[in-house]
Amino acid sequence: MIRLDRSLAIDAAPDAVWAVLSRYMQIDEFAPQIASVDALTKGDVGLGSMRRNHFANGTSLVEEVTDWTPGEGYTVRLSDMAAMPLHEASADIRIAPNGGRSIVRWTFDYRVKYGPLGWLMGQTLMKMMMGRIVDGNLKGLADRVATVQRA
Repeated sequence: MIRLDRSLAIDAAPDAVWAVLSRYMQIDEFAPQIASVDALTKGDVGLGSMRRNHFANGTSLVEEVTDWTPGEGYTVRLSDMAAMPLHEASADIRIAPNGGRSIVRWTFDYRVKYGPLGWLMGQTLMKMMMGRIVDGNLKGLADRVATVQRA
């Protein structure tokens, strides 16, 4: 597995960050590449919840919650990723307090198809592309938290 690890300090308490992150079916409110979301499960959001993220480029993928820790973060497993050259992938988002602020850490673990060539592609092109997406998601999260706090 290849790991991408990013973090961002957000000028808000962890509970304010969690208030945005825990709206699992509304990730499109802060993730700039996600155009819309379909809830694939009903009821309370948590372990086992599934969503389909539709991207601006017309592709989509499914995410299922494999760990849900209220106030701290969650982990999702990605599937139905036909547009991506991946065998498997997961993302983990965690919030840590930092003196009245929050540090949000977003990791993305993935295994690329196509053997050694895929591994090389995963370490270069995929890591750059996914890094831009995760960085955009973190910035979008910070902006959304700030907007909610001002409201």
